Amino acid sequence: MRTFPCTAFCANMEFCSARRAILQLLRTVAPADLPVLLEWMRTTRDFDEFTQDNNDVMLKNIAEDLRKCLPLETMLSSEHLALQKIQQRPEPTIQVDAFLYDEDFIDSLCEEGKMSRNYCMVCGSHQTAPLGFVSHSFSLMELKFIYHHVLPDLSGKVLVDVGSRLGTVLYGGYLYSSALQLYGVELNGDFCQLQEMIIKKYQFTDRIKVLHADICTQGSLLQNADVVIMNNVFEYFLDEAEQARAWEYISHNVRKQGSLLVTVPSLEESLSGLQVNIQLSPWVEQIPLNYDIYPEKDIDREAVEQIHLYRIL
Repeated sequence: MRTFPCTAFCANMEFCSARRAILQLLRTVAPADLPVLLEWMRTTRDFDEFTQDNNDVMLKNIAEDLRKCLPLETMLSSEHLALQKIQQRPEPTIQVDAFLYDEDFIDSLCEEGKMSRNYCMVCGSHQTAPLGFVSHSFSLMELKFIYHHVLPDLSGKVLVDVGSRLGTVLYGGYLYSSALQLYGVELNGDFCQLQEMIIKKYQFTDRIKVLHADICTQGSLLQNADVVIMNNVFEYFLDEAEQARAWEYISHNVRKQGSLLVTVPSLEESLSGLQVNIQLSPWVEQIPLNYDIYPEKDIDREAVEQIHLYRIL
């Protein structure tokens, strides 16, 4: 039998020393407790910070930069209609950006008293109910789901994010895909400035371009796009007449055969209640997605099930 020196398996002495230390530690554990410890090591999320790849780390650094520039609710005073619509929801709702604040971060904010997951149904009583949460950005895990499992290889392709806001789809596309060009179209000038700041700082300028524009002026861009992403894009930011006009424009210009449309929520839900003349069956076909690709503990199943993929016919 052929044998290999330790150096064939150990990239360096630090690894060999660490490996020996872990094995020695395991040998000190009582036999009855060892199975429980090994099961914990196989399933715990406590090692996540040691196993993240560089792209994950870079996106988390971007999130930290953006948190420093925005209020906790990630809403700007210029977003009058969005603020009004959130206040009009039947249950008390707060905007919590899923890219900036993951579940662990929200837990820490709640512990510090800076945020609450519940509201008092009768002022002064102990009768409480969960607050509603709404996000206008994809979380890190949702971005990875889209680029690793929803979309195909994007080499040589053009992607357009309608309502790019903080730019999370663009940054994720830069790091997790080989897309030739990533365009963000954003109506709010303040968010365009934030995106430009991140793009320059992280040297994304070769493949990302942000347009400060109404999507209804970007017919040529939409007509040539290979992928169009729309995350909760109109409901909170336009009145119903403007939403109808925008969707009619999208349906007339996103017509490149074989191109892909990613939406949250589904097209059916987005168009329900609007006065539009859009027939889905001649325009798109829905592509089923595998939402079981990640273990339940690793992903917000309810959130990923809101992601829908369509192919343009």
